[in-house]
Amino acid sequence: MIQFIINKLIIGFLIILASITALYCMIHMVPGDPIKVLLGPRATLQMQEALSIKLGLNDPLFIQIINFIKNIFRGDLGSDILTQRPVLTILLEQTPHTILLVIVSIFWAILLGVPIGCYNAIYQGSLSDKISGVITVSFIAIPPFVVALYSMLIFAVTLKWLPAIGVGEAGNIGSKTLHLILPSITVGLGWVGYLARLVRSSMLEVLSENHVRTARAYGISEIKIILHYVLRIAILPTITLLGTGIGILFSSSVFAEIVFSRPGIGKLIYESVINRNYPVVMGAVLITSTLFVITTTLSDIINAILDPRIITK
Repeated sequence: MIQFIINKLIIGFLIILASITALYCMIHMVPGDPIKVLLGPRATLQMQEALSIKLGLNDPLFIQIINFIKNIFRGDLGSDILTQRPVLTILLEQTPHTILLVIVSIFWAILLGVPIGCYNAIYQGSLSDKISGVITVSFIAIPPFVVALYSMLIFAVTLKWLPAIGVGEAGNIGSKTLHLILPSITVGLGWVGYLARLVRSSMLEVLSENHVRTARAYGISEIKIILHYVLRIAILPTITLLGTGIGILFSSSVFAEIVFSRPGIGKLIYESVINRNYPVVMGAVLITSTLFVITTTLSDIINAILDPRIITK
């Protein structure tokens, strides 16, 4: 198990390096000059050249990437080009909002999606299974930005049940909870469909296995069979999906944070790319890549605990 975890951590570290390198190259391909954005159109060539040297933008791209990685190990992610604030400080302010949104979204999606998938697998072919199949596939097909706009129009503008923008009053848990409802619906609705369909498919496959038929032949109750012999195995693909789906969740949070005017790392990346704010973009990508590695590693470890055969594969 220890060797398994070490291998996963090494792979995760390489993924982080690859994502930083790829994004650094792509950012430099985007039209526009961050120096002109910072200094304005009236800046002289001498001013632009001096700032380029100060920020290291005159160095070859490869050298810039190496310097950035070295600074990471020193705990220095650079400064925001526009405000000169430390990037780490900005990320520590913005990241918790996105993490909270993602956790709440996936939590309620699991609470709905997994039981729906189990029920549909047990009562395969029933009317409720067919109706649920149509509904869950519809959840998957609806884009997050459409969910965001219509949920705002219905629940915030028309019915006035929920707040439309912001994160709520500081220190007021009730206010923050109300402000989380619509964004979490936007991010998590599609995952209800994903989880329900995946759990249903996995359970149907496990239900046809020999060990399930043997358990029934021994007179073990159906509930115990479902919980101990079926769901434990059928849930493995779902755990993997949740681990690798962190990137999708962060991309969905961008729409939610923009539409509902919420602070967050998704919105921060969007605005930083538009402004060619290299240090903030790279710091944000480092955070999201690290979170991705953590979640995928945890999902692999949980799968290995539930099914030790994974370690030997």
